[in-house]
Amino acid sequence: MTKETASEIETDSSSRVEQIFSALISGLREGKYVPGQRIRDRDIAEAFGVSRTPARDAIGRLHSRGLLEVAHGGLAVRTLSPLEVVELYTVRQILEGSAARFAAQHASDADIFAIESRVMAFGEEPDPKGRAKINRHLHRAIRDAAHNSFLVRTLDELDVALSLLPGTTYEIADRSKAAYLEHVEILKAIKARDPDAAEAAARHHIAQAQQARLSPRLSRPD
Repeated sequence: MTKETASEIETDSSSRVEQIFSALISGLREGKYVPGQRIRDRDIAEAFGVSRTPARDAIGRLHSRGLLEVAHGGLAVRTLSPLEVVELYTVRQILEGSAARFAAQHASDADIFAIESRVMAFGEEPDPKGRAKINRHLHRAIRDAAHNSFLVRTLDELDVALSLLPGTTYEIADRSKAAYLEHVEILKAIKARDPDAAEAAARHHIAQAQQARLSPRLSRPD
C-alpha cells in the first residue's frame, strides 16, 4: 500500500466518522435520540450502513464532548439537570449578547440582509420544528455578522451542548410570537448600529428562552 493510498483511506475514515457524528448531533436536536436512551455502536453501524469501528469512534466523540454518560454498563444520552440548563443558558446569554453587540458594530449590509430575511422567515413559519431550524440559522447569521471567529467557535461548541435539550420551546403557546418580537428588537438595534441595545435585546431573548425551556408547559418525549 502506498503512502498516498493509506492517506486516502485515513481521510475517508475520518470523514465517515465526522459525517456520523454530525448526523447524531442532528438526531439529538430532532428528538431521534432522547435523554436516557442507550446508544450502541452496533445500532449506529446498522443505521448508517458502516462497520462498527467508525460508529464506535463517532460515539466516542459524543462521549468526550459530554453528550453521553455511562448508564447500566453502556452509554446513554446525557440528561441535564435543571441547574445545568440554567448554567447553559447563563453562558449563552453572555455569548449571544456579545455576538449581537459585535454585529451592531461590524455587520455589513449583506450581513444585515441575511439577519432580516431570517427574522421574516421565522415570523412566517407555522411549524414549531421549522421555526426552531430557522432560529438556528438566524442566530448563525448574527454570529457571522459579528466577524469574530473565536466567538463563533465558542458558540458552535455551546450549540453541541444545546442539542441535549429535548423538543423546542416553540411548542409552547405564544412563545413563537414573543420570540419573533424579540428577534425584531435585536434586528432593529443591529440596523441602528447600537451595540448596547443589541446586546440587551439578545440577552433578554435568551433569558426568555431559558424561562420557556424550564416551563412545565414544554412537552417532554415519552
